[in-house]
Formats: sequence, C-alpha cells, structure tokens
Amino acid sequence: MHIKRRNFLINSSLATAGTLMVPQFLQAMYKQKMPMGTAGNKVLIVIQLSGGNDGLNTVIPIRNDVYYQKRPGLGITKDKATILTDEAGLNPALTAFKTLYDNGELAILNDVGYPNPDRSHFRSMDIWHTASASNEIWNTGWLGRYLDAQCANCSQPTQILELDDVLSLAMKGETNKGIAFQDPSLLFKSSNAPFFKDLTKAHTHHDEPVADYLYKTLADTVQSADMIFKASKMGTAATNYPATGLGKSLKTIGALIAGGMNTSVYYVSLGSFDTHVNQAAQQNRLLTELNGAVEAFVKDMKQQGRFDDVLMMSFSEFGRRVGQNASAGTDHGTANNMFFVGGSLKQKGLLNTMPTLLDLENGDLKYRVDFRNVLATVLENWLGTPSKSILKGSFAPMQFV
Repeated sequence: MHIKRRNFLINSSLATAGTLMVPQFLQAMYKQKMPMGTAGNKVLIVIQLSGGNDGLNTVIPIRNDVYYQKRPGLGITKDKATILTDEAGLNPALTAFKTLYDNGELAILNDVGYPNPDRSHFRSMDIWHTASASNEIWNTGWLGRYLDAQCANCSQPTQILELDDVLSLAMKGETNKGIAFQDPSLLFKSSNAPFFKDLTKAHTHHDEPVADYLYKTLADTVQSADMIFKASKMGTAATNYPATGLGKSLKTIGALIAGGMNTSVYYVSLGSFDTHVNQAAQQNRLLTELNGAVEAFVKDMKQQGRFDDVLMMSFSEFGRRVGQNASAGTDHGTANNMFFVGGSLKQKGLLNTMPTLLDLENGDLKYRVDFRNVLATVLENWLGTPSKSILKGSFAPMQFV
C-alpha cells in the first residue's frame, strides 16, 4: 500500500496528539530488558494546579488581621479552617492533608516564585515548565532536559509519563520527549489500529527528515503503548479511587506502579483555578477533588509498600492577589505555596514562616523561595541527578527530601 507523505503528516494523530515517546530510551529498555520498577526506585509525581490557585485560601494565615481586612467576604475564618498551628490553617476541603500533616507525611513551602514575576497564565506557566528566568524564552522543559541527561547513552533508561491528552512543555527535551495519554487501553487500541500498522509497514527511508522522524515516532509509540498497557493490566490499584478526573489519573499511576513500570516521573494536572469570580465554590470543588484523589493514592501506595518511594509535588503558575476583587474572587498574583507528600520527607510540616502581608509589592506577595531551588532539590535529592546542566544554572538544593 502506498501512502503519500502529505496524507501521513495530516493524519498522523499519534504524532500530533502529544503521544510522542523517547525512541532511544524505549529501544534500550526493550532490548536490554531492564528490570521493572521495584521497591526502592524513586518516583516523582508532579501535580500542576492550572490557572493560578489561591494560596492564601489554601494555607490560611488564621492570625493575620491584614488577611481578613483585605478579604472581608472571601477570607476563611479560623473556626472554618482546619488548624495546623497557631498561625496556619488549611482550607476545609483538605481534610486528608491534615491527616498527612499529623502523620509527618506533608511539607508546605510558602512564598515560592521567581524574580520579576509575570502575571500571564501562559508566560508564567512557560517559566515554570522550562525553569527559565522571566526575561528568557526557552523551548525545552526541565523534565525533558532531565530525560535528555539520563538518556544520553541510555545507560540508565528513565521514562516520564503525563496523564493528559497533550504533552506539556515541561516534558519536552532537546532530543527526548515524554509521552502523554489518558487511558492505557485507549492508547494501546489507537496505536494498534490497522491504519497505523499499514503506515509502519509501508515506510521506506525518505529523503525528508521530518517524515522519517514521524514514522520512527509512530513505530516507537506502538511499542511503548504495548508496554504501558501490559503494565497497567499487571498492576491493580490497591484501593478505591474517586471517579474524578484526577482520581482516575492517580488510579492509573497507582496501577502502573503496581505493575512494575520503570517510570521515574508522572505528571498530572488539575484546574482551572482561575477564580476571578465567585472563587469560594470553584476552589472548594477543585480542592475537594485534589483531596480525595491524593487520599486514595496515599492509601494505595501504603498498601503496596511503596509510599516511602513516592514524592508528590504540587505547584501553580502563580498565586492570587492579597485583596479580593469586586466579584467575590481574586485576580492574578505572584508567589504561592507548594505541597510535598511522601513517606520519606526529611523535613515536615511548615518549612518556612507564613507570608507577610504588610510588605507587599504592588499588592502582591514577594517571593522568598526561588522555584528553581525547589526543582534542584527534587532533581538532586530525590531523582539523584545533577541539576546544574538541567536548570542551566546553580541553584542550591534544600533539605526537605
């Protein structure tokens, strides 16, 4: 069967739907028959809170009068907050996070951001994804460059997966990329459709590199989909998960971990937290979804005996303004808090003091922790890889893991 290059480029949905895999890595993993994931192999799960989650109504400064003055209708009162310390409370939707806190399985870092913050969703998310300075434009992500570093010779194959239908910039490297999918069964079914098998069989070396690259990507994706599908079927989640988007994604991750998938990084998203209007209801709904999914996943990992090997990290592209707006919401801000959940935290609870609301910059929080120091911490202390070349600069790791 003859298939024209133009038709292939137009119809190659596997290549354009974010389902790009790492050819060198997958070939190496397949040929070397690397041992599958076992206890002791560290796993990072990144939870992206898309849209700019309001950190001040997530980790609440319950003794700060300025907070209540600036948010007369939106501030969460002490009697409604879930109390952590004399200074801090959690959003009442985050009941499971209180349990994690009490068990020493939760760390909270306040005022995370970067110099000269950008309040655009797209630009700020790009900065977080690429780990660039705010005045630099990069086209590769920090996790993609991590994959490049680990797979330079594929001596230590490492895989990164995103539970979504589009691959994030964070997962794209110079030479390697992660794979994005929502359902292992659908990925397997799509990649094994007759159309794509016919394309693979019909391919001969082409004069145009783009066509050759897409054909190779297709062949590698078919092989990868088979591996992911088999791992998902071998593993069964050890607990019930809520039937929410995030619940389903973390259930899939739990099954892949149980099935022995040799994956170091999983990436998931929840949103939108862009709460300009009637914030309370929307944030409560999303934080309830986060709470239920994380609670089920932690239970699953404990039952699998893998909780000490897992680190969950949440982030949002920016926080919200200190003062509420006229629409019972909040507008785009700057610095924000991050959650870290795991069984092997070296430092637990509140890692730094609550935000000061008296020393603001144009009504916004001033960052105290550069997010790239957090990424350096995760890369070096958890994933065990030097961070300087990946982050394109020296950022001192912290000590919470």
